[in-house]
Amino acid sequence: MRTDVARPVRLADYRPADYLIDTVHLEISLTPRRAAIVSTLVMRPNPAGLASAELVLDGDALTFVQATLDGVPLLPGAITVTPEAFVLHRPPQRPFTLVIETLLDPTANTQLMGLYRTSTCYCTQCEAEGFRRITYFLDRPDVLSVYTLRIEADRTEAPVLLGNGNRIETGELANGRHFAIWHDPFPKPSYLFAMVAGDLGHVADRFITRSGRDVALEIYVEHGKEGRCAYAMDALKRSMRWDEEAFGREYDLDIFMIVAVSDFNMGAMENKGLNIFNDRYVLATPETATDQDYANIEAIIAHEYFHNWTGNRITCRDWFQLCLKEGLTVFRDQEFSSDQRSRAVKRINDVRLLRNQQFSEDSGPLAHPVRPEIYHEINNFYTATVYEKGAEIVRMLKAYIGDDAFRAGMDLYFERHDGEATTIEVFLACFAQASGRDLGQFFLWYRQSGTPRLTASGEYDARAKTYRLDLRQTLGPTPGQPTKLPMVIPVRMGLVSAKGELKPTAVNGAAFDGMLILTKEAESFTFEGVEEAPVPSLLRGFSAPVTLNLEQSEDDLVILFQNDPDPFNRWQAAQSFATKVILRKMQVGEGPLDPRFVSAVRTILAGAAADPAFAALLLTLPSETDLAREVARDVDPDAIYAARLAVRRDLSRALATELRETLDRLAQDARYSPDAASAGRRAIANAVLDLACASGDAAMIARVHARYKAADNMTDRMASLLILCQHAGTAREAALADFEKRYADDPLIIDKWMSAQAQIAEPETLDRVRRLMGHPSFSMANPNRVRSLIGAFAQGNATQFNRQDGEGYRFLASIVIEIDPANPQLAARLLGAFKSWRAIESIRRAEAEASLMHIADQPGLSRDVIDIVKRALA
Repeated sequence: MRTDVARPVRLADYRPADYLIDTVHLEISLTPRRAAIVSTLVMRPNPAGLASAELVLDGDALTFVQATLDGVPLLPGAITVTPEAFVLHRPPQRPFTLVIETLLDPTANTQLMGLYRTSTCYCTQCEAEGFRRITYFLDRPDVLSVYTLRIEADRTEAPVLLGNGNRIETGELANGRHFAIWHDPFPKPSYLFAMVAGDLGHVADRFITRSGRDVALEIYVEHGKEGRCAYAMDALKRSMRWDEEAFGREYDLDIFMIVAVSDFNMGAMENKGLNIFNDRYVLATPETATDQDYANIEAIIAHEYFHNWTGNRITCRDWFQLCLKEGLTVFRDQEFSSDQRSRAVKRINDVRLLRNQQFSEDSGPLAHPVRPEIYHEINNFYTATVYEKGAEIVRMLKAYIGDDAFRAGMDLYFERHDGEATTIEVFLACFAQASGRDLGQFFLWYRQSGTPRLTASGEYDARAKTYRLDLRQTLGPTPGQPTKLPMVIPVRMGLVSAKGELKPTAVNGAAFDGMLILTKEAESFTFEGVEEAPVPSLLRGFSAPVTLNLEQSEDDLVILFQNDPDPFNRWQAAQSFATKVILRKMQVGEGPLDPRFVSAVRTILAGAAADPAFAALLLTLPSETDLAREVARDVDPDAIYAARLAVRRDLSRALATELRETLDRLAQDARYSPDAASAGRRAIANAVLDLACASGDAAMIARVHARYKAADNMTDRMASLLILCQHAGTAREAALADFEKRYADDPLIIDKWMSAQAQIAEPETLDRVRRLMGHPSFSMANPNRVRSLIGAFAQGNATQFNRQDGEGYRFLASIVIEIDPANPQLAARLLGAFKSWRAIESIRRAEAEASLMHIADQPGLSRDVIDIVKRALA
């Protein structure tokens, strides 16, 4: 196995930059194969740095032309320059101006980092360390500078020239070229620099801030796609208003721009005033986008806009603090979406994502703290742990100190640290001051990796009318952290009986407000005035990102499902009951379903009209990933799939009449509307139809095919296609052929078609995926295409990726090896499919390890891939 991994970066080694860059003036002259960059840096020694140190600027594959210091050319003896660094040996110990000229080839930049050329435009992506691929720089987030950008290009090729900040000048040049000058008055780190130049269409709107400022809003897309921007623009305006109302944050520039491009490694990027988006998170009409697409667009538009304050105006001191901007901003976009839609449904979906992605990350070899202490390649730490778990920590903080103290802490954070690059400690200090609490123990959530296990047990004393609840927390060893300390765990809870919510008069002699705070390894809480034996309802609203170990009978779960006023725990009770049923099916094989389970599902169907979106979630059985997490060790994906399939089949047969009747009722209001209520009705209709087809009933499958053909929106058409993909036969192949023909000219929709096929749980699917790689719409150079086909297979098809013969693992390994030289970030993220390989049963585990070893043995691997493979095998 290769060991030539980049030298680790350690948080303990942080020290301020030796020099500061007060202003940056960039001149970028564009042609397809040659971009000339002139960087003028006004610099000075940092009083907090080492005054006599050499000035070392970062580079990455740069071609150096020349440099001057205060107008005087720098000769070879004064500097050492390589493609990776610019070293000024004796920098002045006073303010000075350094001008550096570099060249690069935008068309050849397949990494999609730095400055690159897409099919439609020139584009930049600088987070985390892409600016050094444009010019030599102190490419670190704690160096904040005021930027002025002059872009020059051929007007025919690039009539649109965009940059950060406000446009201050435009003009014509000789030979059909033109220029634009942009100035951003707010100091920012280099990772937030952005530039776009190309031939793009756009839509425009206005937003009046609460102080009366008129802000221009512009969204740029490929020509002909302007009509798909309406929802993104509406989401942007709603985000701007919400941030004013919920957090008191007003936008600060004269213009806010979004550019949608098809070649992009990430979902989107929050560059100051010029957000660059993967086009799948901007473009939508009912005919081209599903309800989930609309929800994603709304959330990601909001997320990137909210970064204006949590990430841009206040940024990270170093990359170890990445969760300071990402976790906090995910929390903010979750709150926004909860206010725009159903808070209960949003919370459930967020927890499902956390459990499916982050809990498995926490339990495997890639586990790391929300704020890591060490990394080899920062690109590999844009993880569910940083984003989703980081958001959960902010949510816990709010629950722990209360809504008013949380808002006061946020206000203090904005007031005190605007314009700074700061740390988690500084962030928490604001809330400690606002709440008067010591948050030292709470800080462990940022430092300790792994998912805590909360074990609960209780005992009712009928004579004393008391209930004692015993709570214990444990946190097992994770890579680099063999021992752990007890955490602060907010446990929102209640007591429920068959008659409904119980109201204890006190807990441990004090008033009970619905929240317990566990701070020790084990604590007991005695509730007084409990009139009858209760069923504890723990972690309401999922108040802490932990796994709960609580012995509950099926009867207890039915009580919670029927009587718990907390919608999250009602859903959790349904999931827990279904999990017991499926795991029992794995153990005992054939046998009738528990009648209480069938009755619970019947109740869901009967009440579906009251809250359709919530009912759709209740009706959806735990995923294969959920079930694998419960099994935990020696996981057999085939056994899990078979048991889940059998339960769905039996349930479908037992409720055939009720399912048909529910579908008939739902069909009475089938008119399309994009609003949340209508989306909920589509969600329950498609969930019922999916379950109704699980029996394999030919008439019901024909009904789905008819629904596919008659659909007037992408939500119903795509849902019908996904159902048909579960059932081999002429209907499936006819629908797939029709879908391809309908949308052959739209790559984003063909992505959906490829993903649907990649997730078919049949032995022939890997061959199907290989064939689809030859499809005219597929390109290994486009991240969206790769993720939609290969990513969907590796991360969304548990049985076929984890084939016992190892062929799924070998296939992905070959793809990673092929992609890595051109796009290391994409290759490394595909490797995330191996994050749980140690939990698989022994035969598959050996095959997975062999494939990882094969990757590790390849010469010339990128730092991104070496890092992931080495950690996975450690």
